[in-house]
Amino acid sequence: MMDKKQGAKRPGKGKRLLGAAMMALLSAGAMAQQKTLYVGMNGGDMERAFTQHVFPDFEKANNVKIVVVPGTSTDVLAKAQAYKDKPQMHVMFLDDGIMARAISMGLCEQLNDDPVLKELYPTALMKDRMAAGIDIGMTGLGYNTRMFADKGWAPPTSWTDLADPKYKGKVVFQSASGSTFGLHGFLMFNRIEGGDDQNYEPGFKKWPSTIGPNVLEYIPNSAKLAEMIQSNEAAIFPLTPTAIARLKKRDIPVEYAQPKEGSVILMVGECVIAKNSEPELSQKLALYLLSAKAQAKALEMGGHFPSNKNVQAPADNAEALKRFQGYMANAKILDWDQINAARPAFNARWNRTVER
Repeated sequence: MMDKKQGAKRPGKGKRLLGAAMMALLSAGAMAQQKTLYVGMNGGDMERAFTQHVFPDFEKANNVKIVVVPGTSTDVLAKAQAYKDKPQMHVMFLDDGIMARAISMGLCEQLNDDPVLKELYPTALMKDRMAAGIDIGMTGLGYNTRMFADKGWAPPTSWTDLADPKYKGKVVFQSASGSTFGLHGFLMFNRIEGGDDQNYEPGFKKWPSTIGPNVLEYIPNSAKLAEMIQSNEAAIFPLTPTAIARLKKRDIPVEYAQPKEGSVILMVGECVIAKNSEPELSQKLALYLLSAKAQAKALEMGGHFPSNKNVQAPADNAEALKRFQGYMANAKILDWDQINAARPAFNARWNRTVER
């Protein structure tokens, strides 16, 4: 009887083994079909927010793995240019000025026309759909709230405040030849003095007698700002609301002020890389990243202000989003084609006459 019972069980065991084997084969087949998309973008906080909170829904829905190729906008652009004929990346995120260069180099392909594009701020679409903003910010003024309180100073209200004699030796300015923040600050001062994105003469002429004497140091980027604010070396400086929010989370006494002349749009754009190996899937990812769903997660988890007007902010981000929308009312857009064409000569003059 025992032999019969054992014999009766063997077919069931065999079916289970066969079923397990088939599941393993199916799983292996699914894995084999999974594709990988490579996205060039800033590392650090932005990479963490997107890899942990924004990309996963798309990966799951499309059986795809997204791998970040981290680097600054300049680094990512250089990689895309080096492999122009056989791209190693599928989508790239670049600051708007560098994105304009990428488009002019033929590195981007036009985004597919899609209803989501109508949900974006008009400023977010670049060059006939060759790229679109996924994170919109603006450069205005940051100031040291502790120092301002100690001195009894009112918050700044204008780019021309950088020239106020009371800030002598207390203005910290990012290099206009190496930093977008510094370039934005100079270009707005230049506009106030009567220049434009082609004519920088008014700004260069007035700088030595206005803002220049107030500058304590021209820094290559904003990495030193936190230390300089805490040590009361820096009173006022060009910066973005997003950067200010990150400093405040570290208990650094700082606040953002929107200049009455307007802030300068500072956008991180995305483009689908031309001639990439997965054009359809790349387009699908790019359009997903412009959706309200994706951008709401980027706002909540990474503080990235949306280019999609339909984003509903969670309660703890609602006030910040409302302020951002107010800043957008008079934010200025630069002509990056003109700026990039003149940039080598501009950088040489800045380095020779301002940061000498």
